[in-house]
Amino acid sequence: MREGITVEVSAADRARLKAIVADRNSPQKHVWRAAVILATAEGCGTAEIMRRAGVSKPCVWRWQARFMAEGVAGLLRDKTRPPGTPPLPSATVERVVELTHQAPPGEATHWTGRAMAEAVGISLSAVQGIWKAHGLVPHRVRTFKLSRDPAFIAKLRDVVGLYLHPPTHAVVLSVDEKSQIQALERTQTGLPMKQGRCATATHDDQRHGTTTLFAALNLLDGTVIGRCMQRHRHQEFLRFLNTVEAAVPAGKLVHAILDNYGTHKHPKVLAWLERHPRWTFHFVPTSCSWLNAVETFFAKLTRRRLRRGSFHSLVALQAAINRFVEEANEDPRPFVWTAEPEGIIEKVRRGYQAFRSLQ
Repeated sequence: MREGITVEVSAADRARLKAIVADRNSPQKHVWRAAVILATAEGCGTAEIMRRAGVSKPCVWRWQARFMAEGVAGLLRDKTRPPGTPPLPSATVERVVELTHQAPPGEATHWTGRAMAEAVGISLSAVQGIWKAHGLVPHRVRTFKLSRDPAFIAKLRDVVGLYLHPPTHAVVLSVDEKSQIQALERTQTGLPMKQGRCATATHDDQRHGTTTLFAALNLLDGTVIGRCMQRHRHQEFLRFLNTVEAAVPAGKLVHAILDNYGTHKHPKVLAWLERHPRWTFHFVPTSCSWLNAVETFFAKLTRRRLRRGSFHSLVALQAAINRFVEEANEDPRPFVWTAEPEGIIEKVRRGYQAFRSLQ
């Protein structure tokens, strides 16, 4: 220790310093600062304290002086340093936020960081910092569609009621078709993923035709009945309905949830429905495909099998889809719906209010 400097550590301070050293959750900087003071209290010289704490001589002297001036609390606090650059004026920050909520000049569709920096006269990093602090992301956009179905509430309650409270002695099916699935073959083999590089794929491809997947998701057990067909007319839909009819056990009522595609309401389909009295169709509101549960299966199929796939023929594509359906049925999981109808209706009402406020 430097000459003329003495460090007096009370019993309470010593106990507190030992607790800091023993606590496994203490920051390491607090631990070695406490170790410096404890070693000083034991009468160790500066060289020994440096060895124990693993710090330099000026560092030992600095924290000894801090402890003598402020006690244990001084060891747990770092002095603030002035920023390297002065903060932006509040008027400039408010100007950036205000402009971000307005349309950009000219025919630009949205603000970019560089355009905002040029308009306000600040740096790009300053604009990005303001946007981050205020939660503004002008480069992103989310699509939406508010249903204009006059029977929206009634259809919503009907479909969600089947999800939340399925009827007994009945099968609830979510039925839809995923049309225009393209058999795309990459023109060259992509490179595999490795450290520092993601997997690669060519931007162009060869097209070998399209197929349509008709699927019916059993909400109670999570199994899927799927069939690939060349087209998606009412003739193909009727063949698929006959396939589902043969697969559903006899004596079970069938509640089918469908969207408003014209094929589902074709006169021949409605005639088929009259000939099969155990079937009941439940149509979701218009512009509400998200309400049809089988869309979750289609999304999983796209992510895991189609988007990055390469298929040299239409037969190969259909075989891959069929294998995916079989794998899904090997470990099925019941569909679980948690949103109550009232909550959905309230969100739609808020959406209409926000829409009307902009008109």
